[in-house]
Amino acid sequence: MTEQATPVFNIQRVYLKDASLEQPNSPAILLSSEQPSVDIQLGVSAEPVAEGITEVSVTATVTTKIDDKVVFLVEAKQAGIFEIRHVPDEQMGPIVGIACPQIVYPYLRSNIADLIQRAGFPPVHLAEINFQAMYEQQQQTAVAPQ
Repeated sequence: MTEQATPVFNIQRVYLKDASLEQPNSPAILLSSEQPSVDIQLGVSAEPVAEGITEVSVTATVTTKIDDKVVFLVEAKQAGIFEIRHVPDEQMGPIVGIACPQIVYPYLRSNIADLIQRAGFPPVHLAEINFQAMYEQQQQTAVAPQ
């Protein structure tokens, strides 16, 4: 009889991997009294780092525009290093695609709000994300015939 190894899930580190802020039309656009439109794009990626160690990143791009002119553009990537061992293959996808992003995302939200506020704008607070629904949608898209 073979012994089952105990599953391991540990957060090694959460860190801001990349951040940028651009205000290409400042200062002129700052004089406008129009309400800007806000577009937010999110992405999740995972990369193996070593045996049993995975880096999971959540990336957000926040673009605000007045008409067709950019007020500011923020791109940030928050990452976490996770030790994941002895987990069945069928559970790895949900762990990496749901559990890890749920841990990393609050840090990303905070860093983006802080960066935007430090640039002189009211903070943009990213909404809560249902990573389970996002993961399930990606899975359905991946298996859907083209």
